[in-house]
Amino acid sequence: MLVLVALVLLVDAIFVAAYFLGRLRDASDPAKLVFTTLWTVVTLGVVFRGLSRVRSARLHRGDSKPR
Repeated sequence: MLVLVALVLLVDAIFVAAYFLGRLRDASDPAKLVFTTLWTVVTLGVVFRGLSRVRSARLHRGDSKPR
């Protein structure tokens, strides 16, 4: 779970840096919308993949418990 949180923070740091270094503050509204959409899609990809790994690990851990 900590890896998931770290990856989301890394994605956010990269996109915030890109926003300021790319001077998107002065960009047109459609460009900002595309940037925000891309940021959201990448973040969701990281979260869904991370959560599926967490779920898989929990399910496999449950298999090894004695009943």
